[in-house]
Amino acid sequence: MLLRRLSLTGCALMMALATAACTGDGEPESQPTTSPTTSAKPTAKPREVTFGAYGSEEEVAAFQSVVDSFNAASSTRKVTLKSWPDHESALEDVLAGNAPDAFLTSRIDLDQLVGADVLQPVSLLLDERGVDFGDRFSRDAVDAFAMDDELQCMAYSVSPMVVYYNTRMVDFDKMERRDYDVPTADSEGNRDRWTLAEFGAAAQFASRRGDKRGVWIDPTLQGLAPFIYSGDGEVFDDDREPTSLSFSDDNTREALSETLAILRDPTITPTNAQLARATPVQLFKRGELAMIAGFRNLVPELRDADDLDFDVLPMPTIDTRATVGDISGLCLSSDSQVQGDAADFIAYAVSDAAIATVASTGYIVPANTEVAASEDFLAPTLEPEHSGVFNASIRYMEVPPFIDRRDELVEAVTPLLERLVTAPGVLDLDLVTEQIDQASRTILSPEETESPSESPSESPSESTSPSESPSE
Repeated sequence: MLLRRLSLTGCALMMALATAACTGDGEPESQPTTSPTTSAKPTAKPREVTFGAYGSEEEVAAFQSVVDSFNAASSTRKVTLKSWPDHESALEDVLAGNAPDAFLTSRIDLDQLVGADVLQPVSLLLDERGVDFGDRFSRDAVDAFAMDDELQCMAYSVSPMVVYYNTRMVDFDKMERRDYDVPTADSEGNRDRWTLAEFGAAAQFASRRGDKRGVWIDPTLQGLAPFIYSGDGEVFDDDREPTSLSFSDDNTREALSETLAILRDPTITPTNAQLARATPVQLFKRGELAMIAGFRNLVPELRDADDLDFDVLPMPTIDTRATVGDISGLCLSSDSQVQGDAADFIAYAVSDAAIATVASTGYIVPANTEVAASEDFLAPTLEPEHSGVFNASIRYMEVPPFIDRRDELVEAVTPLLERLVTAPGVLDLDLVTEQIDQASRTILSPEETESPSESPSESPSESTSPSESPSE
């Protein structure tokens, strides 16, 4: 029924478009409602369109600028901005039936939005408005919003995880003179790839004096995933319909073993006392921590930090290049009464001029490749010097499967991931990875884990090795 309804909607839209003319600025021109001999009526009230977006105050302000520019060029439509602090709030509102006509969403929410039948696919509408889905937009980002043979939303931004590093604490030229392993520089001095060993060497170099520490990686699924994928391991047992995490897989364990040799080293990672008084980002901003992993939205905050010089590198490579990230898109509500006008706004919002306004804030990596290669995004006079690392990393992003109970999964496994990365003493990797997978199955495949014969002693919370007891 859904596909049939969408097909009928598409046919109706094509007929409407076939009979509509356009003005020079791309605004649909209404058909005359009076005869030539009748005096003109007063100008009709502009049609109201709502656009929903989430983000920081600066991001929302940039979206407001886009809305204002669109309204200034249109006499028949007026777009009003509605904002949320984050995508979780936006998702909740949309699923509750309060969807704006057009709205920003995260790719991780796409499955729920499609399942709730709240989206109008945008393929036909944007194609009719001349949006070029070819080389002008990241193919990976566009494909991420394809489902049921339709483009459900238009890719807007994509932000791969990268390594931020303090350029004073990690001085590659000085490291090279002292025979540390360093990433190879090209003819222009750019370093666009490095190994896990070089990553570890940088952490050691930065930690050689006082209480300064070399690196912190969040002990989360997102934080560890790039290292697992780079070591040819798997985070989930299936890319489409996972029933478990795959931390006990041999390749995953090997990747974790190599990575944890760095992340569990107490001489190069922040102490409990440091983490008790400040977050890793705060430590990085203060010059007490040399490297953290993060996304593009960190850039404005780091630019505002006092006495901080920083740059970015890709996530380190074990066997193959890999990272993770978030992709956002602009969607059209299936309940909108002004879908054509809302589609006009989306087409404008992904144009070079409009998206450059938001990209210049530093918070996003545009899916529009023209803007991503422009000075509006690269900002050559600002840090990080090598913003092109974000663009280059997009092709190596691993897109996670859709998980309805994502928050519950995170809650179930995070304590075990923290034990994996931060517990003192000797780590029983086989045991903890088995516990992680078992805990994930209670969320991803509960019907297979609920067994009356299961012994309480087999639960993850009670299966601990002597070296990992309460000292945590």
